[in-house]
Amino acid sequence: MAGPWWSQCRRWSTRCPNAGLLQTFRRLNGGCVSSLGRSPWSSGPRSEGRPSPLSTQINPNTLNFTSSLTRHKSRLLVHALPSCCYRTIHSDAKPKDPFTLAQNDLKSLYDDIRKELFVSKEELKFLCDYYFDGKGKAIRPMIVVLMARALNIHSNRAGDLLPGQRAIAMISEMIHTASLVHDDVIDGSDKRRGKKTINNMWGERKAILVGDFILSAASMALARIGNITVVKVLSQVIEDLVRGEFMQLGSKENENERFKHYLEKTFKKTASLIANSCKAVSILVNSDPEVHEIAYQYGKNVGIAFQLVDDVLDFTSGASHLGKPTAADLKLGLATGPVLFACQQFPELHAMIMRRFSTKGDVDRAWQYVLQSDGVQQTNYLAQRYCQEAIRQVSMLRPSPERDALIRLTEMVLTRDK
Repeated sequence: MAGPWWSQCRRWSTRCPNAGLLQTFRRLNGGCVSSLGRSPWSSGPRSEGRPSPLSTQINPNTLNFTSSLTRHKSRLLVHALPSCCYRTIHSDAKPKDPFTLAQNDLKSLYDDIRKELFVSKEELKFLCDYYFDGKGKAIRPMIVVLMARALNIHSNRAGDLLPGQRAIAMISEMIHTASLVHDDVIDGSDKRRGKKTINNMWGERKAILVGDFILSAASMALARIGNITVVKVLSQVIEDLVRGEFMQLGSKENENERFKHYLEKTFKKTASLIANSCKAVSILVNSDPEVHEIAYQYGKNVGIAFQLVDDVLDFTSGASHLGKPTAADLKLGLATGPVLFACQQFPELHAMIMRRFSTKGDVDRAWQYVLQSDGVQQTNYLAQRYCQEAIRQVSMLRPSPERDALIRLTEMVLTRDK
């Protein structure tokens, strides 16, 4: 029998048969209302515009995706349910585009990073600046900037960024890029962001040193913020990145453990940076641990959803869109969400997963099995569930354009094609 979360989602989706993520937030009155999505900033007579205690809004046992999926994973292999419904926020106006709203804050991002990476040795400077050319999507700093402004408004301050919050946005991009440089060395990648990788152009040794230097510059910038709690929170990201990379090197024999392993690795390698960066900017403006948890949970759930969609795009998007070859994960011996779901319909994949697709023909056969299964659809569906939880969390903040832009971002995560 399905657990309470699964049953609740079925009830919501029955009551709201065709609601999309954003549409459910544009209903001003009536319709489908979920107690999980109720915003504490109600305009009703009892609240008088004041927040309800957040402790009544957060249930740490709600939507425990990892445990639910490892127990009920087979139940996902049905037709995907429509979106769960949540109570509307405060406006039927279309939320602003997140990129547009954060544009001014991010305008000088790469210039600031290049200043942090200034060195007298010309070659090292050139290599450090190679990926910071202003052409990246800057997803992580954008989320951090929007979260910081939303939290500032929630905490009865002006929406303007604090200097430390702006620094955290910059640091998040530096840590992310350093991890990409190191990942490319580990994976032997020859292309990144539509251009040749540093290891391909200048060799592995210099690439490792460049990644280390970027990380050290980020650490120096972090120390200058002068908040020991923020230092601890962002230091956790670096530990998670290393642990996640080690997890990626291994496989699990047991199927349920394998899926849990995959989600935990996804959190450590991708979502931890977003989650802890969001938490860090909350620490600088608000002393309430429950507000910190809201920021953290939003970042965590959006981060996992982002990676799940990325894993889907490895099967569905051309190399010209992604800026890297498709089937890259299979070629690296990695079993991502689409493969793990497909394994339930095609048990032949189990042996391939355990030998990391190392036998001739494994990659092509695994590719075909995934396309013949509903692994892609189920991974997309799982990403949708994580986005819904991200929306539920951030909706507990006071209404603001930045908060609504974070909600809008969840839909963009699900519909992106690169």
